[in-house]
Amino acid sequence: MTEPLTQNIQDYLKAIYGLTSDGGKASTTALAARLGIAAPSVTGMLQKLAALRPPLVVYQKHRGAHLTPEGERAALEVLRHHRLLEAWLVESLGYSWDAVHEEACKLEHVISEEFERRIAAALGHPVRDPHGAPIPSAELVMPPTNDVPLGSLHGGERAVVRRVDCEDAPLLQRLKSLGLAPGAELNVLEVSPFDSGLTVQVTGQKPVVIDPATSSHIFVETVETMEA
Repeated sequence: MTEPLTQNIQDYLKAIYGLTSDGGKASTTALAARLGIAAPSVTGMLQKLAALRPPLVVYQKHRGAHLTPEGERAALEVLRHHRLLEAWLVESLGYSWDAVHEEACKLEHVISEEFERRIAAALGHPVRDPHGAPIPSAELVMPPTNDVPLGSLHGGERAVVRRVDCEDAPLLQRLKSLGLAPGAELNVLEVSPFDSGLTVQVTGQKPVVIDPATSSHIFVETVETMEA
């Protein structure tokens, strides 16, 4: 792009990436819900992004949108800013992991590339943010991961928490109090046959029951995968 992308456009690109990176679809309805914007406004923006030269999205009515290579690079740039900022806020300024998302959302659009490089260097070039989300490289490549949903595990399996995909502060606080943060080792003691709730025990803590809605935010790497 010859002109800087607006904050609004960057938010759209980041949202589309988030909805499609795991194979899902960025429908108008899904984008409207994620961004808190009326569906007709989303449709208008998608048409605008598809009409740019070069286009940032491919959009088809009733089929949703996906990013072009240019759109994906722009989305990964914003994600890199956001996740580095979250790491910096936690490690350098003492923020808790449940208080960094909104701050990073404000700052991600305005920092310079030099500021980004200095943050990365000061932090030792981290590969994950405080929630365990992978940080795109300086070359804007998203690192591969072996994360799987906690809810996909069976009784008797052991795993390490790698990522918590959540922006809700109260839930993050609760998970922290239960020891369910990146790096925590746990055993799945039982899976309920009725509601798929998990009884898990984090090393050094008492067993707790995790409902499916909560476990859907937690991604782990099984010990077998790590040892393979």
